[in-house]
Amino acid sequence: MRSKDRIAYFYDGDAGSVYFGPNHPMKPHRLCMTHHLVLSYDLHKKMEIYRPHKAYPVELAQFHSTDYVEFLHRITPDTQHLFSDELAKYNLGEDCPVFDNLFEFCQIYAGGTIDAACRLNNHLCDIAINWAGGLHHAKKCEASGFCYINDLVLGILELLKCHSRVLYIDIDVHHGDGVEEAFYFTDRVMTVSFHKYGDMFFPGTGDAKEIGEREGKFYAINVPLKDGIDDSSFTRLFKTIISKVVETYQPGAIVLQCGADSLAGDRLGCFNLSIDGHAECVRFVKKFNLPLLVTGGGGYTKENVARCWAVETGVLLDTELPNEIPENDYIKYFGPDFSLKIPNGHIENLNSKSYLSTIKMQVLENLRCIQHAPSVQMQEVPPDFYIPDFNEDLQNPDERIDQHTQDKHIQRDDEYYEGDNDNDHQTDL
Repeated sequence: MRSKDRIAYFYDGDAGSVYFGPNHPMKPHRLCMTHHLVLSYDLHKKMEIYRPHKAYPVELAQFHSTDYVEFLHRITPDTQHLFSDELAKYNLGEDCPVFDNLFEFCQIYAGGTIDAACRLNNHLCDIAINWAGGLHHAKKCEASGFCYINDLVLGILELLKCHSRVLYIDIDVHHGDGVEEAFYFTDRVMTVSFHKYGDMFFPGTGDAKEIGEREGKFYAINVPLKDGIDDSSFTRLFKTIISKVVETYQPGAIVLQCGADSLAGDRLGCFNLSIDGHAECVRFVKKFNLPLLVTGGGGYTKENVARCWAVETGVLLDTELPNEIPENDYIKYFGPDFSLKIPNGHIENLNSKSYLSTIKMQVLENLRCIQHAPSVQMQEVPPDFYIPDFNEDLQNPDERIDQHTQDKHIQRDDEYYEGDNDNDHQTDL
C-alpha cells in the first residue's frame, strides 16, 4: 500500500475561455467552474498544480495525420469559407465548429494529458489529473462529437513507452469509439467502455460484439447500457467487470475517462447516476494503486460537471468535501441551494437484472479467452520529443508579436500556482 498518493493536477484557464458558439452544448467554461470549486475547497494545497505545455504539431501527429493537424492549425472562423472541401473531409461543421483559438485549445488539453503521462512515466506522481482532457471521439484524420484531437490516445502512446500494458476505462455516457478504434488491433491496450448504446444514440458504436481484431481480439470490451441506469446497478457491474479485467490483464498503468454526461439530469445524457455513484467508480479504480491518469470528457449541464469533477478530485486526494459549496467566483451558478449534491434522476431504468446479467456474463466469457496477461517484447523506449529551447536573441526584433501572443506570456491571476516558479511548468520532464 502506498503511503500517500502524490497528485499532479493540470490546468490552464485559457482552455476554459474558448467558446464553441451560442447554441452549442459544449461549454469549456465548465473547466473554470471546476477549478474554482477545487480552489474554494482548498484542494490545490494538497496537489502539485501545473500549467500544461501547449502540445506541438509534431506531438499531435504521433496519432493524427499531419495534414489534419496542419489544417486545424491553419483554419480560423474568418477563413473557413475558403475551405469547404477540407471542412467536409475533416468533419468540421455543426458538431465540431471552427471557433477562435481552436488550435490553441487543442494544444492545451492535449498537452495536459501528455504531460500527465510523462510525469507518471517518470515516477514524479502517482495520479495525474487533466479535467480538460478526455476528448475520446476524435479520429486519426477527422474531428467527431465535439472532439478535434484525441488527447487520450496521445497520453496512452506516452504511457506505452514505459508500460507493456495500459488499461483504458471510459464512464462517459457515449462510447469511447476513438480510443477503441486507435487500439483495436493491439493487445498492449485494453479498452473498456460503459455507455448508452442504441441506433439513434451517438456515435452508434459500442455493441458487446465489438471485441477487437487480430492481436487485439478480446482486448476491446464494451458494456452497452440502456436509459436510466442507477447507481447500484452501474457500480455493481463496474466493480465486477473492472476487478476481473485488472486481475486478468495486469496493466502497468490505467487511464480513466470520467465523462460527466452519465450523471442524472445531463443535457445530452440519459442515465440516473448521482455524483456519489459516478465518484464511486473513481474511488474503486484508485484502490488498485497503479499509476493513474484521470481526465474529463463529456458533460453538458455545466454546474453538475463542476460539482462532479471537484468531488472526484477530492476522492483522489482521500478528502471528503462538505456539501455546502464555499464562496467562489462562480458561486451564483450553484444556486439556489449551493450544495454539491444533485437531485436523483427520474428516467425509468430500462436495464433489467436479466439484461445486465447477460452483458456481464458475455464480458466475463470474453475475458476467459485471454489466458493471462499478454507478454510484450519490450522495445527500447523512444525518447521524449526533443523540443528546442526558445531563444529570444534569435528572434527578429522587427517582427512584432501580436497582442494575443503577448497575453499568453502573462500568468492568469485565477490559477494559483502557489510557490511555483516557471521552471515547474517545463515540458521535458
